[in-house]
Amino acid sequence: MSSDKRPAYAAWIVAAVLVLDQAVKVGIKLSFALAEKVTWIPGVFDIQFIENDGMAFGWALPGTTGKYVLTAFRIVAVVFLSIHLRNISRTGSPRGFRQALALILAGAAGNIVDSVFYGRLFSRSSFAHPGTWSWQSEWGSYAPWFRGNVVDMLHITVHWPSWWPVEGWVGHEIFPPIFNIADVAITVGVAWIVLKQKHWLGPVSPPSPHVSE
Repeated sequence: MSSDKRPAYAAWIVAAVLVLDQAVKVGIKLSFALAEKVTWIPGVFDIQFIENDGMAFGWALPGTTGKYVLTAFRIVAVVFLSIHLRNISRTGSPRGFRQALALILAGAAGNIVDSVFYGRLFSRSSFAHPGTWSWQSEWGSYAPWFRGNVVDMLHITVHWPSWWPVEGWVGHEIFPPIFNIADVAITVGVAWIVLKQKHWLGPVSPPSPHVSE
């Protein structure tokens, strides 16, 4: 791994992603009913509000225990990533690698906020009405601490074309899951590392031999 002392602005990346992610989620939670949809680009992209109690793109572990395990795993992952990012920032690891880790850290932290706090902060959303702040609702909060649902809203609606060779896929959405900005940050960070791993994580080149004159 090569040494790179240039600033990665990792803290700024984490803060920016967290603020954007939470601003969008709170706005959706307070203004959209469950499954409510707004088409931004017909046949390409919708905003559609759903909630899930799982991981990125709606994947989940079953039951209440699974929810606690998943939240605990997220917290441990964020703590580990934070420590690792701080350590490699001091040793001068490649700037792009630090930025990619910052994206992953921000995405994981963004979904932790939902899981830990949203159950207490908001009332339950319904298919007829948006949620509200829990203290403004006669029903109060919808879940205990650490059992809130993750808010998702980004939906790519592109379908497999008629010429696609796999007939069973034709007409179906290419990527059905509905996701959020935190998921995007995690995906971009992981993809960036995968694409650049040889450059970032390869062995350090030996120094060129000194030629005396």
